[in-house]
Amino acid sequence: MDALFSVILVAHILVGLGVCGLVLMQHGKGADMGAAFGSGSSGSLFGATGSANFLSRTTAVLATVFFVTSLTLAYMASHKPKTSGSVMENAVQSQPLSVPSPKGDQAADNKAAAPETKDSKAKDIPK
Repeated sequence: MDALFSVILVAHILVGLGVCGLVLMQHGKGADMGAAFGSGSSGSLFGATGSANFLSRTTAVLATVFFVTSLTLAYMASHKPKTSGSVMENAVQSQPLSVPSPKGDQAADNKAAAPETKDSKAKDIPK
């Protein structure tokens, strides 16, 4: 399924680039007047109107393929199999790291082992 999705996505991108290129190659409606006065497009491979018909038909075909690939990609993306549960349920629970105290610091070990009293908590409160 993923390979088919990738193939359609690549075709979609290439067709989109083709549509952009063909639209940029086409002349506007005002270009017909220039062809009537000999601007050079009348001597082209397809003739004065042949190139316009060929480019517009090719653009229409590529635009149709573009829309079909768009709808196909949207359908494939919306119908992927869903996993059960949420993302957070599958998360790995990590344990906090315990940092060993240095061997020479016995006061820190005794302080950590001694229970706190009301007086020691009262010293931490700012006045």
